[in-house]
Amino acid sequence: MKDFDYVRPAADADAIQAGQATGARFIAGGTLLVDLLRLDVERPDSLVDLNALPHAAIDVDANHLRIGTLVKNSDLAEHPEVIASFPALSQALLSGASPQIRNMATLGGNLLQRTRCSYFRDIAVEACNKRKPGSGCAAIGGYSRMHAVLGGSDHCIAVNPSDMCVALLALDATVQIRGPRSERTLALADFHTLPGARPDVESALKAGEIVTGVTLAKSKLAKRSAYLKVRDRASFAFSLASAAVALELDGTRVRDARVALGGVATKPWRCPEVEQALLGKPATSESFKAAAEQAMRNAKTTADNRFKVELARRVIARALELVGEQA
Repeated sequence: MKDFDYVRPAADADAIQAGQATGARFIAGGTLLVDLLRLDVERPDSLVDLNALPHAAIDVDANHLRIGTLVKNSDLAEHPEVIASFPALSQALLSGASPQIRNMATLGGNLLQRTRCSYFRDIAVEACNKRKPGSGCAAIGGYSRMHAVLGGSDHCIAVNPSDMCVALLALDATVQIRGPRSERTLALADFHTLPGARPDVESALKAGEIVTGVTLAKSKLAKRSAYLKVRDRASFAFSLASAAVALELDGTRVRDARVALGGVATKPWRCPEVEQALLGKPATSESFKAAAEQAMRNAKTTADNRFKVELARRVIARALELVGEQA
């Protein structure tokens, strides 16, 4: 591990200024960054500790839930308002990592979670465009069972590993960002970027900007939501395919729908074609399976990961069934 400077600012402005320095990295829970430091994947000149900033609260009013960027995953998953009004978010958080990690991991860190691609995490592998732009992608032509079938490019097929972000995407979350000159709000759908020719650029954040929180709007749609994850073992494993879904019903028919996928794409992946196929249809297993067939039409697979196409469709259909069964 490379030596680095350490600063712990108490105000946003100081954190933003420190974060603009060349080679600076922000740290909160550190559940992933510390791993990457030990692996020499991350080699920052300085760490800017955000834990003294005033962004560790969950605020609830009649119409919204606002989550500070430093809220711990375990606190968010177990919050009564999250369980009642945004069940997919609670379920997604509880499906990730272990209780010990959830007690340290933060909302902001999860938003910016880096891939678990084994080639990215092994510095002995030269070809990784996320670590060394322009060096190539060892996963393309390599072992790619865990890799993306949606959103990839000729430069990268690494999967975004977050469970939480898939649920937030289905729940129409917005992200609050503060930078050197201004504050702005982004839809979560616009926060993560596709790899394209620059896989090392993973979000819309600019130099020195910090995430201060995420906002969710309460709705009938969000209240009737669920998250379903398929993985190799029952706990502490990353997704092979997952789905966050939400339905608003008009009697027995679907008035509105949200569907997002995880474990199959280079960013949390919205499925508007499935949502459109659900509108006006009866909330039945047959309708859910038919709508799920609309997903994955643009998938680009390898011999190792082509199973994800059918798996993702089945996960969507089953997650919709779970929501449709709710009283």
